[in-house]
Amino acid sequence: MAEKITTYRFDRLDQTLSQLNKENCSIIAGGTDVMVLHKSRRGVPPKIPNPVIFIDHLSELKRVYQNQKDLHIGACCTYSELLEHPLIPLPLKNAIKTIAAPAIRNRGTLGGNICNASPAGDTLPLLYVYNAKLLLRSVNGDRVVAISDFIQGVRKVGRQHNEILTEIILPSVLEEGSHVVFEKVGNRNADAIAKVGFAGLIRINDARIEDVRFAFGTVGPTMVRSVDIEKKLLGKPIPLADTDIADVVAAFDKIIKPIDDQRSTALYRKKVALNLLRYFLSSKQYQPN
Repeated sequence: MAEKITTYRFDRLDQTLSQLNKENCSIIAGGTDVMVLHKSRRGVPPKIPNPVIFIDHLSELKRVYQNQKDLHIGACCTYSELLEHPLIPLPLKNAIKTIAAPAIRNRGTLGGNICNASPAGDTLPLLYVYNAKLLLRSVNGDRVVAISDFIQGVRKVGRQHNEILTEIILPSVLEEGSHVVFEKVGNRNADAIAKVGFAGLIRINDARIEDVRFAFGTVGPTMVRSVDIEKKLLGKPIPLADTDIADVVAAFDKIIKPIDDQRSTALYRKKVALNLLRYFLSSKQYQPN
């Protein structure tokens, strides 16, 4: 006989937080990652070690709204809901379209993609270049943390056991003038785990680079981003000189450290990642005529 699992499904967020403060629970939103991680043989319920608390139905975690130029996204918004929302930026929608199949997008959540902390998380490169901040809530109050500080390693995040990720905040994402791209390399356009993920953001002012950011997925234990390397390009005239592009690519060559696995080789991943960066830096899409 299968061992029974204690489950909770409260009507309000404050009730949920109160229970989390009393007991260490496994949090389930869409469950698309949790159920796979704890799966058993066919016909046997998953073996989840802790009591389970469901949060996907909580209205407080499903809001999308604008606060000045910042975009606030509820952690339990499903991918399908975000695809339909007018405030969600197109690059993020393009990333969402590459995630799994519609059935999974109907269940999976943006907050779950973050808390799962997979190096192949499809939305994560974009969230890094958007400088995403995460609002965490507990009975002790709220705290805001940068996504790059929250994700600490493979499936390792800086969440206290009594906290819930309630919102993803994209600072100034609704401000015009930035050119943002997202690229995912996989066996298929969707329904495939990424071999390489890349996101880039650039803003030009008076034919010079005013802001630039890059992030890579699946080429390290977390997303690979370097503010110090990005600073090399600030103030540079557009189009970039070949020497400037080569300098940045060489710098990332030293910090991109992929692995071999069943999906790809380390050599292929590094080559593709650097080619995506090189193409982005030499792109004509954001350069003056």
